[in-house]
Parts: sequence; structure tokens; C-alpha cells
Amino acid sequence: MKLIILDRDGVINIDSVQFIKSPDEWKPIPGSLEAIARLTREGWRVVVATNQSGLARGLFEMATLNAIHAKMHKAVAQAGGRIEAVFYCPHAAEMECDCRKPKTGLFNEIATRYGRDLLGVPSIGDSLRDLQAAASVGARPLLVRTGKGERTLAAGGLPENTPVFTNLSEAVEHLLAAVA
Repeated sequence: MKLIILDRDGVINIDSVQFIKSPDEWKPIPGSLEAIARLTREGWRVVVATNQSGLARGLFEMATLNAIHAKMHKAVAQAGGRIEAVFYCPHAAEMECDCRKPKTGLFNEIATRYGRDLLGVPSIGDSLRDLQAAASVGARPLLVRTGKGERTLAAGGLPENTPVFTNLSEAVEHLLAAVA
């Protein structure tokens, strides 16, 4: 089974320092929906792992998060793709949970759900915590320059051998070429 893990904000959709608090604020990064559709056509199972501390901060309710994800699923489907599941951490950083990236709880949940270890599974993110969580479980971190990606790259400290791509579309192009 070809599995790939994507962060949401800054990878699939345009990020905001104010958080994505409504379906209207969720806007795909150009090319991201088509990239997910390409993965789907090539037999990849696409899952999302995302920190959503806006829930704990009271910035939006669970129904709103569900509506945002419904919009994302619909947009991906209209492009011909499929996101199988969204794994999210609803906690704020100060809650010190096990699921908030860079901790590995979301990744462990994905491994359990799919009945496999994540060794070598590509995981695309725009922040250091995305990459650290992936590397901690043996997944293969890939950085995109969208979202927080440029700042992440400038700050340094990436896991060893982390490739860097302009956006999700370029990262997917690279992955599909490597498998072909």
C-alpha cells in the first residue's frame, strides 16, 4: 500500500496567522488539489495529519472544523482526488498532549489505523514540527516552501536529508517520478 501523509494548512490550503476559522477562509494552494488527484490516480492513499489548536483556543467549534474538512474533501473530489482520513490534534501547545506535532500521536494513530509502520512513508509539511514528527516515526519528511516553509527552511535544523520543494505539486511530481 502506497501511503502518504500531508499537513493541511500551508501544504494543501493557504495558511493564516489568524488560523483558518471557517469554510470561507479555507482556500486551496494553486495546484494542491490536482496534486492530490494525481496521487489518488496512481493508487496512493492520502491522509492528513494536522494540529488544530483553534479548537482548544475557542476560535471555532467542532462543527466548524467538520465543515472546513467537508469543503476540503469536496474540493479534492471535484479535482478527481481523495483524502481517506483527517487526523487532527485539537489541543493547544500548553496542554502537553501526545498528539500535537512534533509529538508522534497522530502518526501513531495513522500507523494503527492502517496496520503498518510508517518507515519510509512520505510526509509533507511546511513546519519543523511536521518534519520532526515524521522523522521520529521513521517516515520520510519532505518540506514545501508554501505556508511556513520559507521560514522553516531559513531557521534550519531540518531532519537529515529532508528534500525541499516549491509546493505540494512539485513534491508529488518528484515522488511519482521516483516510483515510476
